[in-house]
Amino acid sequence: MKPSTKDKAEGKYHEVKGKIKEMAGELTDNPKLEAEGTSEKVAGKVQKKIGDVKEVFEK
Repeated sequence: MKPSTKDKAEGKYHEVKGKIKEMAGELTDNPKLEAEGTSEKVAGKVQKKIGDVKEVFEK
């Protein structure tokens, strides 16, 4: 698997996982879990963008 594809897949995984944590935090009224989910979601988006940049340089 290309490094760019791996970064994109891991980024999407963290983005979804973060969204789930964020929603769970909202439902359980747990601001710590909600904040943790938000930060993980943002980290996932960043990792996905890194994968996009790597893909440009692989060509």
